[in-house]
Amino acid sequence: MEHKGTVTILTERLLLRRFTPEDARCAFENWTNDGKVTEFLRWQPHGDISVTEEVVKGWVKKYEDKTFYHWAIVLKESDEPVGTLSVVGTDEERGMVHIGYCLGSKWWNKGYMSEALSGVIPFFFNEVKASRIESQHDPDNPGSGRVMEKCGLRYERTLKGADRSNRGIADACVYGLSAEEYAALAHTDGAK
Repeated sequence: MEHKGTVTILTERLLLRRFTPEDARCAFENWTNDGKVTEFLRWQPHGDISVTEEVVKGWVKKYEDKTFYHWAIVLKESDEPVGTLSVVGTDEERGMVHIGYCLGSKWWNKGYMSEALSGVIPFFFNEVKASRIESQHDPDNPGSGRVMEKCGLRYERTLKGADRSNRGIADACVYGLSAEEYAALAHTDGAK
C-alpha cells in the first residue's frame, strides 16, 4: 500500500480531519463519556476529561506516522467533532485496512457515519491502493452493519466468539469490499 497518513477529506456535510488537543472537550462531551456509544466497543467510557485529553494527545503524536489513520468527524455547520473513524488494523501483505468508528449518540440515525465511511473508501482504494476494506460489528448492533451495507461493504460471515466488547465476549459480523468490487460499483454508479 502507498500510505498517506490522515489527510483531510470533505463530504457534503462533514469535514474529516486530524484531531487537535483542543478537540478533547468536544470528544468528551459528545462521545467518549457516553455509555451508549461504548456499549459495543472495547474501551470504557471516560469518567473524566483528563482521560480523553491523554487519548487525544496520543492520537496527535501518531499523525507523524503515515500508516496512522484517525479522523475526527466534524460537522461543517457547527465545526464540532461528533465522532471518530479510524483504521484499527492492517494487513500489508494482503493490502487490507480494517475500519472502526464511533459517533456520539445525539447524532445517530442521521446518515453521518455512512457519509463519513463513504468519504474514506475512495481514499483508501484510489490513493492508498488498498486491495480490501473490512469492518465488523456485534450482531446486537445491527445499525453498524447497515452503515457498512450503505457504503458498499458486503456481509461475509459471522465469527462466533471472535470479539469482545463492554458486554463481554461477542460474535463478529464481518463485512468487506475488495478493490475490484469497488471499481465495479464505481463504474455502475458512473453509468447512471
